[in-house]
Amino acid sequence: MQRTERIDRVDLMRTLVRIVEAGSLSAAARQLNTTQATVSRRLQSLETMLGVKLVLRTTHAMKLTDDGERCYQHARRVIDSWLALEDELSQTEDEPVGMLRVRAPHAFGQEQLLAPLTHFLERYPQLSVQWMLNDKVVNFLSDNIDCAIRVGAEVDPATVSVLLAEVPRCIVASPTLLARFAEIRRPQDLSALPWIALSTFYQHNVTLTNALSGETEHVIIAPRLYTDSLYVTRNTALTGLGVAIVSSWTVQQDIEQGRLVVLLPEWQIPPLPVHLVYPWARYYPARLRMFLQLMREVMPGLSGMQQPALKA
Repeated sequence: MQRTERIDRVDLMRTLVRIVEAGSLSAAARQLNTTQATVSRRLQSLETMLGVKLVLRTTHAMKLTDDGERCYQHARRVIDSWLALEDELSQTEDEPVGMLRVRAPHAFGQEQLLAPLTHFLERYPQLSVQWMLNDKVVNFLSDNIDCAIRVGAEVDPATVSVLLAEVPRCIVASPTLLARFAEIRRPQDLSALPWIALSTFYQHNVTLTNALSGETEHVIIAPRLYTDSLYVTRNTALTGLGVAIVSSWTVQQDIEQGRLVVLLPEWQIPPLPVHLVYPWARYYPARLRMFLQLMREVMPGLSGMQQPALKA
């Protein structure tokens, strides 16, 4: 009976932590897969058990009391310790268990990473993965995500960001499009062509660097189409709608088979960094640690990837 009471207390503290980090009782209820009324009852039970008010609520806002802040900090440490104990007792030789929730970009998630992900799941039969494809900025708490693979995004200092690889890019156009315009000899000639903007990374101008001289050119472009999809960018470039800058791995076969032509290959576009990002915590479960290890191993070796350049 005493053991059951202690487990209940851990659950109550976990509910408080989720309320604070999710920002509201309703958001906490969604993440805990329960009702708002249940979350409210758990909060009241914890307040009754401790004999103090933890959260002040109004119609439009919620605020921790001083006692609530102290309780939250202690609860966070208790839960981290409890998770570490559960993880240690429920696995053999650090084998990952439970559910890992990962967000990945559409292109990577549908093609490049499916094979290593499948092998990862085959290797660890007690592990499950939610594989969510979305290129938008992730909010780990409200989205209930454990980690995210981000391409080209700025590093958020509030998170842990591990640089895994870089994605080389190239400028491509279809032969039918190029036949309608004068030969492209220098970067500024690109301004005369219609463009397809991959709006996540470029919209109104592009920057090119000469691989030999180090010279930099800024080119103003006039896109006919703006999209956040790498696949749409590549497919519309194939139709001759416009010039595009794409990840080299997505158009390798198109170039080899003559459907697309690389423009100004001596002028390079900065590669896109690939990070694995996750929120800082005192304790990380084996499923996240193993997934990070997997990404470190496989990402630089994927088709079209390269090792990150060393910084001076």
